[in-house]
Amino acid sequence: MGDNRLKKVLIVGGGTSGWMSAAVLLHSLGKSYEIQLIESDEISTIGVGEATIPSIMKFNALIGIDENEFMKKTQATFKLGIQFRHWGARGDSYIHGFGTMGLKTGLVDFHHYWLKAHQAGKADRLDDYSINLLACEKNKFTRPSTDNANSPLADIRHAFHFDAGRYAAYLRGYSEKLGVTRTEGKIVGVQVHPETGFVTSVTMENGDVHAADLFIDCSGFRGLLIEQALRTGYDDWSHWLPCDSALAVPCTSVSPLLPFTRSTAHGAGWQWRIPLQNRIGNGHVYCSKFMGQDEATSILLGNLDGKALAEPRLIRFVTGKRKKLWNKNVVAIGLAAGFIEPLESTSIHLIQQGIVRLIELFPSIGFHQADIDEFNRQSQTEFEQVRDFIVLHYNATQRDDSEFWKYCRHMDVPDTLKHKTELFRSHGRFFHQNDELFGETSWVQVMLGQGIVPLEYHPLVENTADDAVFKMMANVKAVMHNVVDRMETHEQYIAAHCKAMAA
Repeated sequence: MGDNRLKKVLIVGGGTSGWMSAAVLLHSLGKSYEIQLIESDEISTIGVGEATIPSIMKFNALIGIDENEFMKKTQATFKLGIQFRHWGARGDSYIHGFGTMGLKTGLVDFHHYWLKAHQAGKADRLDDYSINLLACEKNKFTRPSTDNANSPLADIRHAFHFDAGRYAAYLRGYSEKLGVTRTEGKIVGVQVHPETGFVTSVTMENGDVHAADLFIDCSGFRGLLIEQALRTGYDDWSHWLPCDSALAVPCTSVSPLLPFTRSTAHGAGWQWRIPLQNRIGNGHVYCSKFMGQDEATSILLGNLDGKALAEPRLIRFVTGKRKKLWNKNVVAIGLAAGFIEPLESTSIHLIQQGIVRLIELFPSIGFHQADIDEFNRQSQTEFEQVRDFIVLHYNATQRDDSEFWKYCRHMDVPDTLKHKTELFRSHGRFFHQNDELFGETSWVQVMLGQGIVPLEYHPLVENTADDAVFKMMANVKAVMHNVVDRMETHEQYIAAHCKAMAA
């Protein structure tokens, strides 16, 4: 058969997506492939402070990142979940925490027993039965312990908040050390083969031409290769996710240093709060059809915990994805592939999944269409599943205090989301499908948090005596509180293990 390997991969664009792609490609492909990354210092990246989800732990493990070192260099903090304020109704608050809920109860999941006990007045808030939720509430943190598999400490799951610019710089140092070639400058032209339609090379502002076999488009919203050169097309999901603008601004830190992201719903969108070691990242995501920029800016600046450290930066976007993330010999990663607003911190996960999926389906010089089609099929499914979870937050609301929330409350949602919602509303059931990102614990927390209460719990709960169910609830609550009370505070833990140097 001969050696049919590609010889060169060219990554167009840096930032988080470009340097994550470089790091994984270098680690996975070895030195038998030439990997080049082109970026311009004059072109800014979107990253203003990133919140992640636990899947980033797989990425860190894959490329061998030392967690404490990475946290020190990126001003990172730990993240145990996301707090949602005013989403289901004004005044409401709940946390979507990572990890498990309660304890293992066999075929019938814990939340069904909680539903029975709660209806009988024998169980308290859902938060009392989750170590992640309680640690958020009490501002505590520790890494998971595997010494005792039966301890709630084994079930802690965490992610990170970090400075996106510092993270990209950290991965750049990692990648350059392993052998990536970085080229500085602007791309002013893209050459496409007249017969195959494949991209053959790019031309720099200084006249240099760089050719490659496979191109990774990390050029952001503009999609320099995937859209401007190949005209791939875009699926617009703004009828389900109508927010199209964001204002971002950092502010000074305040105490305590919270181990969770906060999302506060406003009149036409929501505000994020991402605590780093050296500052707090803030932003207001809103729909320009229902709110002007001046009002959105006023709301953002009026709800900061500390002094603003810059002027708010405006970002415009259209929620959706490219019709194909892999077209010809171009694979789009990051914002070039699509954008689902950062409500559940999925951006870096989708970057990570895209590049790992490419490794799994890595092409030979022939670029077989079956591989490309499978990549696009898996990507489409994943984006749609994440989309549905985000749409749930907007649609499952009792708010009618603004035209924006009236629209969201009454909009027609995807059939896939309707099915999940109806299934949960009937008997509190959820089924994990096709390795989807958000599992049962996530859907249960958000649905209950936003007011979707099942009409009934699983009938097999009745096979357990009432007293036994109520006793289980009391025991789980006592154990969870006892364990969390013994933890260090989030700030103490960081000071002891991964405190960054002064900025």
